[in-house]
Amino acid sequence: MDPRAQDVLLCDLCETDPLQYLCEHCDINICPDCVSKHLSNSSKKHKIAPYHLFTPKYSKCLKHADKDCEIYCESCHIPVCIACVSSGKHKGHDISDILETLGSKKQRIQKDLEELENKIYPRYKEISSAVQNEKVEVEMNYGKLATTADQQGEFWHREVTAIVNKRKADIVETKTKHLSILDKQADEITHRMTEINHVILEMKNILDTNDISLTSTYKSRNDEFNKLPPKIKVTLPSLSTPTINTEILNEMFGSLTSLSVTKVGSLLDEPRLTATIDTGYSTYRGLFSVSCLSEDQVWTCGENKTMKLLNLQSKLLTSIQTKSGRRPTDIAVTRDRYLVYTDYKNRTVNLVNNKKIQTVITLQGWRPHNVCSTACNDLLVTMHSDDIKPSKVMRYSGSTEKQSIQFDDQGHPLYSSHGLYQYISENRNLDICVADTSVVVVVNQSGKLRFKYTGHPSNTKQSFNPRGITTDSQSHILTADINNHRIHILDQDGQFLRYIHCHLESPLGLCVDIRDNLFVAECYTAKVRKIQYL
Repeated sequence: MDPRAQDVLLCDLCETDPLQYLCEHCDINICPDCVSKHLSNSSKKHKIAPYHLFTPKYSKCLKHADKDCEIYCESCHIPVCIACVSSGKHKGHDISDILETLGSKKQRIQKDLEELENKIYPRYKEISSAVQNEKVEVEMNYGKLATTADQQGEFWHREVTAIVNKRKADIVETKTKHLSILDKQADEITHRMTEINHVILEMKNILDTNDISLTSTYKSRNDEFNKLPPKIKVTLPSLSTPTINTEILNEMFGSLTSLSVTKVGSLLDEPRLTATIDTGYSTYRGLFSVSCLSEDQVWTCGENKTMKLLNLQSKLLTSIQTKSGRRPTDIAVTRDRYLVYTDYKNRTVNLVNNKKIQTVITLQGWRPHNVCSTACNDLLVTMHSDDIKPSKVMRYSGSTEKQSIQFDDQGHPLYSSHGLYQYISENRNLDICVADTSVVVVVNQSGKLRFKYTGHPSNTKQSFNPRGITTDSQSHILTADINNHRIHILDQDGQFLRYIHCHLESPLGLCVDIRDNLFVAECYTAKVRKIQYL
């Protein structure tokens, strides 16, 4: 061998020329002439980088000062010298060459570096950019709030000025009426005084003359003048100025809602199954719906008349049988933590309170399917007519109908006429989301169509068949694709985000708890799966 090889590191391919490069992916050292030859192998991924001569700098052993730590104890996770190993202190421990350990450590560091540079840091940069954009939006929105307050103030000023001017006009009008009454009284008194003066002159004239005819014809008018004109007392009007109730004034002006801070969770790369609940229903189309009472308690309903409250350990906490003795079509938990269920056969929606069942809605000509409770504690119910052709969504406050949603702006039906499963959920932005046989239909709070989702254009064995539907605190829409054994996650505008698989089998009913854990009712296994996806 060329004696230069004792001092010079050679190319791993030709073994003759000094190396100057290394392929980080293949972990091979290469000379300049062999670079192109190495890159010609397109079956592998390559990354050529300049080679930096590595001169190991060993640390000195703390117990044997004249020895270098050339060995690594895998059990103790420390570098040691040969004397330490010979002493038997590390007997039975996994020992390796420290340079090999260093190499693997550097590979891990390199991998971490690439992940930090290429994945993690860009995400932080993206979040930072989003925060800056949000700050700009905050400035703009708070400016709008201040403008709204100014506009409200200007409106109130105009209203107050108009009221003040009206009151002043009323005062002038009342004053004119008052003076008119006094002027009329003064005129009457003046007229009487003139008459009295005239009579006084006549009487003096009679007394100054001996004219018998004047004296004999005199008639006294003193009785007439003794009847003094009535005094008219006009009560001065007053202006009532009630004390201003500042609390009511504040309420009338409008108030600023409190600042709500929510940590927005991102979707996990790999959703995790965290619990499995065995509901005890049959495994042949046994389980239909699930609804969260709390983080560790769920209501379920299936093929029989019994609705069950279970914990995460599959323990039956309580059970309720339907009023009719038939199986419930769907269940939901209200904001007051009451259980609600629909009964397709007898056309009712029923509320369970302390194990007592109250029928709150009885339909005529329509049959209820699925139900959900809204943020304002209304009930949204999907239903179809007796001939199964028209379908619609109804909103109820207690037993009172508040809203009917059936047609779009062109008068076309929003929902299918043949769907027997029309699961429903209200989103955080108050959109109403319905999983309707082969499409998800989303309308806004007033019932105007926002969008329809017909599945993601990826390779699937079966057509898109959404059943259960729910929403989370981030306004994500989650729907169960029963035929393809997975969950679709959409944003609030209907854009597909990702799937949840988790080895699900025929997912049907869905719900989320207050911490955005997803509960999935599997129809044919009769199990409820709890999944963390945020």
